Amino acid sequence: MKDLPVSAKVVVIGGGIVGCSTAYHLAKLGCEVVLLEQARLTSGTTFHAAGLVGQLRSNANVTQLLGYSVELYRTLEAETGLATGWKMNGGLRLACNKERWTEVKRQATTAHSFGLDMQLLTPAEALNLWPLMNTGDVIGAAFLPTDGQANPSDITQALARGARASGAEIFEDTQVLGVTVGKNGIEAVETSRGTICCEKVVCCAGQWTREFAARVGVNVPLVSVQHQYMLTGTIPGVTADLPTLRDPDRLTYYKEEVGGLVMGGYEPNPIPWAVDGIPEGFSYSLLDSDFDHFEPMLELSLGRVPALAEADIKQLTNGPESFTPDGNFILGESPELANFYIGAGFNAFGIASGGGAGMALAEWVYKGEPPYDLWSVDIRRFGRPHFDTDWVRERTLEAYTKHYTMAWPSEEHSSARPCRRSPLYQILKEQGACFGEKLGWERPNWFADLKAGELPEDIYSFEQPNWYEAVAREHKAAREAAVLIDQTSFAKYLLKGPDALQALNWISANNIDKPVGSLTYTQMLDDNGGIQCDVTVARTAVNEFYIVTGTGFAIHDYNWISRNIPETLNAQLFDVTSSTCVLSLMGPNSRDILQCVTRADISSEVFPFGSLQTIGIGGCPVNALRITYIGELGWELHFPVEYAQTVYETLMRAGRERGLVNAGYRMIESCRLEKGYRAWGSDIGPDHTPLDAGLGWAVKLKNSNTPFKGREAITRQQQAGLKKKLACFTVKDPDVVLLGRETIYRNGTRVGWLSSGGYGHHLNCAIGYGYIRNESGVTDEYIRSGSYQLEVATQLVDCQVHLKALYDNTNQRIRA
Repeated sequence: MKDLPVSAKVVVIGGGIVGCSTAYHLAKLGCEVVLLEQARLTSGTTFHAAGLVGQLRSNANVTQLLGYSVELYRTLEAETGLATGWKMNGGLRLACNKERWTEVKRQATTAHSFGLDMQLLTPAEALNLWPLMNTGDVIGAAFLPTDGQANPSDITQALARGARASGAEIFEDTQVLGVTVGKNGIEAVETSRGTICCEKVVCCAGQWTREFAARVGVNVPLVSVQHQYMLTGTIPGVTADLPTLRDPDRLTYYKEEVGGLVMGGYEPNPIPWAVDGIPEGFSYSLLDSDFDHFEPMLELSLGRVPALAEADIKQLTNGPESFTPDGNFILGESPELANFYIGAGFNAFGIASGGGAGMALAEWVYKGEPPYDLWSVDIRRFGRPHFDTDWVRERTLEAYTKHYTMAWPSEEHSSARPCRRSPLYQILKEQGACFGEKLGWERPNWFADLKAGELPEDIYSFEQPNWYEAVAREHKAAREAAVLIDQTSFAKYLLKGPDALQALNWISANNIDKPVGSLTYTQMLDDNGGIQCDVTVARTAVNEFYIVTGTGFAIHDYNWISRNIPETLNAQLFDVTSSTCVLSLMGPNSRDILQCVTRADISSEVFPFGSLQTIGIGGCPVNALRITYIGELGWELHFPVEYAQTVYETLMRAGRERGLVNAGYRMIESCRLEKGYRAWGSDIGPDHTPLDAGLGWAVKLKNSNTPFKGREAITRQQQAGLKKKLACFTVKDPDVVLLGRETIYRNGTRVGWLSSGGYGHHLNCAIGYGYIRNESGVTDEYIRSGSYQLEVATQLVDCQVHLKALYDNTNQRIRA
């Protein structure tokens, strides 16, 4: 047996498809890489994967990543000489009711937005592609010709051969016992065959990843769930070119296999596995077939494929796989330990993702950043609740059951709730709050009129939802009177130290060097000029700054700020989220209400926009930030959590005669669309610069003497000109619902898609934002000179384009 090397730049742990793909791509980049597998390649979960390869996801970049998998699998056999079982036989998706057909049509539009040729078919056309099925209940179908299937073990072995050919070393039967971490970070991996010194570790250990990563303090939220599919003998009429078939209304999927069919699905009562840990020596192992549990899936399938009733069932495979709380896989550098990377939790679509995930992870490891924005699969999207395995398991089982259920707009999870609660949770609940959840926090989305008999429950729809009127009431109050919003879930940090100003001014694109008591809205950029964070900074002392960001970005933004503080500077970052409550008082009557409860002078002359003061309310010291995200006069009130009920009740009493009402996050979304405020994760992110997004005013380019991270990239872009720019689109047709991902056409040519969409209740129209793209350059004149349409659920609708805010009640500039 070949000896282990003494050292390597990178050690990849895990010899499944993702680990082998990562090693393959690292070796192609010229990186010295060693892959270690505790048993044999593919012996964990890869060997029993079903092997369907679909591309379309709700995120453009994840769709691009899966598209890369397809392109890699098409050429891998020719490159390595090993068969992969890849065939591009296309993928068919059925719709059997009105709501599903609407969903499929919107998915087709999403595909068109992302450059995929998804075709809508009649039941007869679908039957022509898949002659074995009963189409009696089928309304329509969608077909993506470039989808396909592969043999998971073969494709993994081909990736391994390609990795070796490029210089990677692969060692099987080598168990990794631990990772040695010194004062400067990762030093080595300890194995059953010795030690390998290394600089970076990539953990692609599948369902073993959570336990292994925890040994070095890294949290990976995934758990094992049983997943079954059956394999039949030869069935007359099953041809080698039969497309893969997904039948979500019957929760099942199908693919051809040696003249027979593989049929599996996602049952509504999944069974967790290895609750007390994965058994020792679990390799090339399957669980006992559970025919009783699988029987309901089989019954559903018989209604679609009657031939299964007579087919010979050769095998019922029960193989555990790793699933995650949100149904997306996990990639990236861990926030807890530098140079420790994760590629795991692939939710039974690891074969479809493997090629692209390995490519992205390899670039992340080698270059320090992914090839494009991968926030939707970034490990930093998780947070505090995800440390508890029981919480992770409960939420993950719900996500599993939703794999084929309707993907409703604005749908919330119902499991593992409530978890994190504001001190005002019970009070708001009693007043009709319908809560949503983000990163474990319960947040009021909207308020039902309990006296009128409204129930605070979401009823989902692709048309106007049941909360439409409630949000309209809150929106009206925000524009004409005042609203109070519990935003305690904001992530909040303190940056302290003698070099805090210098550090933060380096990380921030905007100028932070302002007097104590100033607020600054700023992006934080990477070296490409991409927007990594979108925050508000309050200067609370000469050497202290209070930073506020969105709830879901708590771990991501903390990680970005802390790791970009230059090593030579003395500044420390603290997370103070849990100690501080936030109530946002917004609307034209907000000053009158606030003045009733404080002795402080809050006139515009004394308390201007973009400033903060400490004021007293009901015996509580309140840090009042004059800022807004809805386009109205207002304050964010930040104070210790023990004062929450007192401050809330004091404000509500004072506001009763001035029209003050509770409001929620769906009202905020409606107002911010009218005002044109950007949202990180949709309208802005690492793929977009401030210039692309119309936020150049928040970048300190005029001061040539002030360096900041990303400055050179922004300067180059300013000189070269833009190739995309964010614009606003409105549709007058009241029946059109914009949700995001609708395709943008300029003069009949596809130029982009909506990054966000919704309804502006004050303006009474659908509103969307999206980037208009043109490789030859995008200017304001280019945008204005075009005629625009949006593709909504495959239908073209006329729209108007706008470059300025639709609603401009003030001249205030605010946090996006």
